[in-house]
Amino acid sequence: MRTPILASILVLPLSGLAACTVGPNYKDATAAGAVVPPAQFARANDPAVAGTQALDVAAWWKAMGDPTLDQLEEQALAANPNVAIAQARLRQARASVRSERASAAPSVNASAIALHAKVPGVDLGSSDSDSSDSDGGSDSQSLNFYNLGFDASWEVDLWGGKRRGVEAARAQLDAAQANVADAQVALTAEVAQAYVTLRERQQRLALVDRDAQAQRQTLELTRQRRAAGTASELDLEQQRDKLEQSEAARLPLAADRDAYLNALAVLTGQAPGALDATLATAGPVPLPPASVPVSDPESLIRRRPDVRAAERQYAAATARIGVAEAARFPSLSFMGLIGIGGTHVDDVVDPDNLAAIALPRLSWNFLDFGRTASQVEKAKGAQDEAAAQYRAAVLKALQDSEDALARYGASRQTAASAARSLATADRSTALMRQRFAAGTGSRIQLLDAERQSLSAAQALSQANGAMTANFVALQKALGLGWHE
Repeated sequence: MRTPILASILVLPLSGLAACTVGPNYKDATAAGAVVPPAQFARANDPAVAGTQALDVAAWWKAMGDPTLDQLEEQALAANPNVAIAQARLRQARASVRSERASAAPSVNASAIALHAKVPGVDLGSSDSDSSDSDGGSDSQSLNFYNLGFDASWEVDLWGGKRRGVEAARAQLDAAQANVADAQVALTAEVAQAYVTLRERQQRLALVDRDAQAQRQTLELTRQRRAAGTASELDLEQQRDKLEQSEAARLPLAADRDAYLNALAVLTGQAPGALDATLATAGPVPLPPASVPVSDPESLIRRRPDVRAAERQYAAATARIGVAEAARFPSLSFMGLIGIGGTHVDDVVDPDNLAAIALPRLSWNFLDFGRTASQVEKAKGAQDEAAAQYRAAVLKALQDSEDALARYGASRQTAASAARSLATADRSTALMRQRFAAGTGSRIQLLDAERQSLSAAQALSQANGAMTANFVALQKALGLGWHE
């Protein structure tokens, strides 16, 4: 009696056979990296650093209190192509995990056949075949055949190669997710840098225009003095030269302003020029908070997306050794066929016409002249490479943070010095204004004092821009600016 045995064969209790998993188990990449982070950063005692405060990983830029910058950051995270690329790769990695899982499950196919055969000079042995004489005198036999069938196959994961494949795919998925976060970190820092530099250039442009206006007034007064014989032609030419220099200083600043307007438009996923009207009005340079939390190096390593991605790549490379190792051993697979049919259409629903085949298959490519061994060695080399890349990522993260802390601390001191210089210049201008009002100082002396104040204001604007830019670089080095 025929019985449908295919389904029962495919669900045999083979869990005991499939319990072995070859290849090395993943260990913490810190051991492979052999990089012991210090307990704290070398400049953690800087007054500008508050290492014990909680870090705002997702939106550090809000600490600067600039609503326009907040809006630009949101637009960039929503529309920037580089983040979209990383997110698309994340979706691909998710699909790869599903594909690896599916490869470990049985494969079932269905087929339907309707066959009409007509072969001259051959007896097909069918009672329904028709014979006819051709002009050449030979007989032709015809046959109809109908069949519905299913076939299934399953390779038992005896040595855990498929499980290692799933493990590698999951690690790649985690790495892809970390790469999305890394793209967000880079993007938010780039948007903030461009915005800060734009505001600094706009502020300096306004100061340069005021300086040029003062230079024109001084030039006119020098002309009057020359006409009165109290100034020489040399004095007049020197003043013309100062005016030319002041007007020439405007050109590169204006070019930078336009370039950063274009950069912000592209970073937010728009065409160059799209933000010109929105950002045309000059605004102040956003300033960092009084103290900046930095946590500790160990937390940095856990938090930085590029380090996490490197660690996950190491985990994936470790799992791929098991995939390669599994090819050394025999493989056991099952194939089953079940079909029903005959020479009439009604035969496909007749249980008496059921046919079933079960085929277990054991294969072992034991003589491959070193091909499998070379693949194992290649996988081990890839693991060593991933371990080295992880070490490099950890060291780079520590270096970036220490360098950023040093530059930020120095730029804060520079900005403080520039602020004191401006205060001194403003006091000198106020005293000169009093002398001018009392008739003991000239108009030209007053204009020179005002120009000194403008020059000090430009230096302060530049120092504040550099300080905030270094604050942004510090946030990037700390791995901030991403969210799930």
